[in-house]
Amino acid sequence: MNPPDPRRSAAALSYGQGDKAPRVVAKGYGLVADQIIARAREHGVFLHESREMVALLMQVDLDRDIPPALYRAVAELLAWLYRLEKATLPDQPSDEPE
Repeated sequence: MNPPDPRRSAAALSYGQGDKAPRVVAKGYGLVADQIIARAREHGVFLHESREMVALLMQVDLDRDIPPALYRAVAELLAWLYRLEKATLPDQPSDEPE
């Protein structure tokens, strides 16, 4: 196993129904970043690698909503995740009447 890269960084967002905005629920460098990534993989959470996005999220205090300046970028990320999740789910019955 390779030692953790101290320059590696990771951030995790949470966005639930009723939330005003996504919030930063985890962030860190090196070993902490590796643990965030490992936990996400353990729970089947999709990962998006963007140094620029992580750098911006690292500036947000832990357990705080993202600032309005990041809404568009995070909305695009959430749309990407939605499409990715939808593509990986098995076909589900339609809710529409036949």
